[in-house]
Amino acid sequence: MGNNLDLNHTLQQAQAAQAAGKPHEALSLYQHLLTAVPDHLEIQIMCGNLCVETGQFALAVSYFRNVYQQMQQQRDARISHGAQALCYAIAALGNLSHTQGDFKTAAACFSEATQLSPENAEYWYNLGNAQRELGNAKNALHSYQSALKLDPNDADTFNNLGNVLRELGRLDEAITAYETALKLNPDMHHTLAHLIHQKQHICDWQGLDAQISTVRHYLQTDSALQISPFAFLSMPGTTAAEQLRCANLWNGRQMPVCEPISMRVPTHRKKHVHIAYLSADFRQHPLAYLITDMLAAHDRNSFTISAYVANRQDASSAESTFKHAVDHWIDITEMNDQQAAIKMADDGIDILVDLTGFTQNSRSMIAAYRPANAHINWLGYPGTMGMYHGTPLFDYMIADEMLINHAEEACYAEKVIRLPCYQPNNRTRPIGKLLDRAEYGLPQDAFVFCCFNQSFKITAEVFAIWMQLLKDIPDSVLWLMDCNRWARDNLRTSAQNAKVDANRLVFAPRTDIAMHLARHAHADLFLDTLPYNAHTTASDALFMGLPVLTCKGSTFPSRVSASLLHHLGLEELITDSLESYSNRALQLASQPDELQDIKLRVAKSVLEKDLFKPEIFARRLEAEYLRIFQG
Repeated sequence: MGNNLDLNHTLQQAQAAQAAGKPHEALSLYQHLLTAVPDHLEIQIMCGNLCVETGQFALAVSYFRNVYQQMQQQRDARISHGAQALCYAIAALGNLSHTQGDFKTAAACFSEATQLSPENAEYWYNLGNAQRELGNAKNALHSYQSALKLDPNDADTFNNLGNVLRELGRLDEAITAYETALKLNPDMHHTLAHLIHQKQHICDWQGLDAQISTVRHYLQTDSALQISPFAFLSMPGTTAAEQLRCANLWNGRQMPVCEPISMRVPTHRKKHVHIAYLSADFRQHPLAYLITDMLAAHDRNSFTISAYVANRQDASSAESTFKHAVDHWIDITEMNDQQAAIKMADDGIDILVDLTGFTQNSRSMIAAYRPANAHINWLGYPGTMGMYHGTPLFDYMIADEMLINHAEEACYAEKVIRLPCYQPNNRTRPIGKLLDRAEYGLPQDAFVFCCFNQSFKITAEVFAIWMQLLKDIPDSVLWLMDCNRWARDNLRTSAQNAKVDANRLVFAPRTDIAMHLARHAHADLFLDTLPYNAHTTASDALFMGLPVLTCKGSTFPSRVSASLLHHLGLEELITDSLESYSNRALQLASQPDELQDIKLRVAKSVLEKDLFKPEIFARRLEAEYLRIFQG
């Protein structure tokens, strides 16, 4: 009797606390009651509800799962309500996990939710989002398709469907998905940016100028706009100031203000400066041919070098080379940003150098937790990383005078560190066996213009210049990278529209780096793109002695080739307008003696200048690291 009175009294206290708006106190009292009556459905439901109210979603799931199982066993008439409550708690836990970057838990939650409530489109959509973050593109595709069967008018789902189709290489379907999303919701400006970028990838320039103008207009007028900084960076006509604003808006919407993580190691007592390189590209990637020799060349008497790896390991020779070039190899793919930042702080890093930026699989938001004393943006993203809630996301960026002059620093959130040239390069690159021209589909005696840049960098304006060159130089051909079948078809059509035989466009299939470098020997002149230059592609060509003709633009990505050429002392290959670029290309193609002389100068400069001397680059970079470290 006394026990029942105690239980009733505790129940009354719990109800009173709940009515008084004291959920934590009420929960504690209900939990105390469950120690006496552990199978009491109503009290478990109360506990579950209060856990949801107080944000304890994992515990709420536990309570509602017990409730649902008991209802199943007892054939309780309220079983559908039990399932709904369980689904709600699971979805809440899934959303929280996704926000925290715990995509495995998020995927597990929404997978269970779709089993309990397969007719809920939102659960399928959220499952797809988590699967995509985990790199499970095929599973994400199925989840988005399932969501659209239930809700065929959801623009957000079509947008994300486009994203995953893009990642699967189904670019035509991705474009259709983006176009459908925009028909359903014309105000989805981030979708328009995705659409533009994929049209650039397939060289579909129809209506592109107007679409880019629309994006630029909304960038200035909509403070809530959030579009991919990388996609915006490659749009013709955008300015460095606009690129800064785009990055600022992107950062402001990515996540709330993060509490900085305290450094664990007092730097003034340290013998070595601990440099952490962060990248999602420590694998078979162009980064491997730029930076591995420089990493290995770091002075181990003064520096400790760590690689924080944000990519799935591919067991390639490039990955092995990266591992041997650093002192510590730390895999953070399973950590969320905060966990990775805590790990970095615990490891006592002094300077964090992000080599990925706003490119695929970016983990740049780790810098928002301030795990190091200084944070540097370098190499992976040719632009500013912007402001983050009033302060620069990164303290510094590495550039050179050609890329960013002193008058332009206001367009960059970071303080600019200037080296003689911003791009490091390995001393050597693997070179395969050179095949006969016919093996590459090239005519034996024709002049070969080439551009091995990705297709999204080719603009209608630059392509028109190339077509005029083919008309002016009889029997010449244009050798392009075969990026995708849609770009190939569209470029051939554009050639025909320009009254040029489409067969004079020769497409080089993707191959390994050694075979790719070898085939440069059959090209006569590399024609660069604008406003997004060749980057690693330019140093590849120059390494092989192939002259690169560039047009220097007004933004970082439009000046990279100029930076490399300037550093090699090859100013005669830098033009400052598309008109002079066109005229210079025609001049070089028409004067074989001058072009041969330049080829000899390129080869001589590659050997004598320091662009391909990573030890020299390492010493210069280390001097900047020490300057930053010593304050």
